[in-house]
Amino acid sequence: MSDDTQVTNNEAERRYELRLDGNVVGIAEYRPAGPALMFTHTEIEEGHEGQGLGSTLVRAALDDARAQGRQVVPMCPFVAAFIREHREYVDLVQPGQRGVFGL
Repeated sequence: MSDDTQVTNNEAERRYELRLDGNVVGIAEYRPAGPALMFTHTEIEEGHEGQGLGSTLVRAALDDARAQGRQVVPMCPFVAAFIREHREYVDLVQPGQRGVFGL
């Protein structure tokens, strides 16, 4: 992975963007849901899969949600799987919703 990888929150588009050498190669779309962010879709551009960029993107998005004091609703299967594999993020999901997502 390049040293020039950056994740930013594009609030106007309601998505986190992962840039690699200045180009957007991944997105994690969300919708505000009260005090939470509902993650609906994550995508890495063709040719960039399998490099760990999806995990980099989701980790940064979840870290940002935590820094904002927000909870998350992992509607996107990739985000839900990431949280299942990285238990340190389970607390971001409301306790009553954890079972819904297998957390």
